[in-house]
Amino acid sequence: MIPAFIDTHCHFDFPPFVNHEEQSLQLAAESGVDRMVIPAVSSAMFVGIVRLSDQYPMIYGALGLHPLYVDSHRDEHLAQLQQMLAQRSDKVVAVGEIGLDDYMETPQSERQLWLLSEQLKLANRYDLPVILHSRRTHDKLAKLLRQTKQARTGVIHGFSGSLAQAQAFVRLGYAIGVGGVITYERAQKTRQVMAQLPLSSLLLETDAPDMPLAGFQGQPNRPERIKLIFEQLCQLRSESAEQIARQIYANTQALFRFAI
Repeated sequence: MIPAFIDTHCHFDFPPFVNHEEQSLQLAAESGVDRMVIPAVSSAMFVGIVRLSDQYPMIYGALGLHPLYVDSHRDEHLAQLQQMLAQRSDKVVAVGEIGLDDYMETPQSERQLWLLSEQLKLANRYDLPVILHSRRTHDKLAKLLRQTKQARTGVIHGFSGSLAQAQAFVRLGYAIGVGGVITYERAQKTRQVMAQLPLSSLLLETDAPDMPLAGFQGQPNRPERIKLIFEQLCQLRSESAEQIARQIYANTQALFRFAI
């Protein structure tokens, strides 16, 4: 029997899924995916993500302004986000994808911090968890989260930092997203982190169509490949596959509080 999975991070509003939604959802379902969370990257995506979540029972949305696009985010986009959150349905389950990224050539760190802080306030205001992007910013992000004390925590997406950095987030109540990086033999640091963290702190994600798995380099990632991430995680951990699947599913349900 195939375990049930929730893909907590899938950009289903991007190609190759656009105009192929039903076929893609069927493939995902055949691999055990029964829910997926679609995080926004810009205000231009908000309406489309809400429409997808309204149209398909297995799709849930998250609305937020991604730090990689800090150049294009305007103050009025924050106002639009607030309005969308105020009138959201139960199918919008998080604020995201938000966070910090110092990997860019011109990161505009102060602007990023301000945008993130404003979105954390909105998450608190509307009692929602957050989906957090962090590249080369784990310590800075953990410091900010310690200061803000969110009512609902969230998940650190695509985590590839050290065990100590992961543990700092876990102590603050945040989950850690386990993605396709662990399918690469060379990613020993990340594989060891995912092997050692408490199982109660882990979620599964694909970041499709990004973060291709080992063996699929050069191809768009897909939500049905979450089964392969799970299988790799099972090889790294000491618990049974049944226990891992059951606990991670429960972790995800508890964080996002899916209504249906």
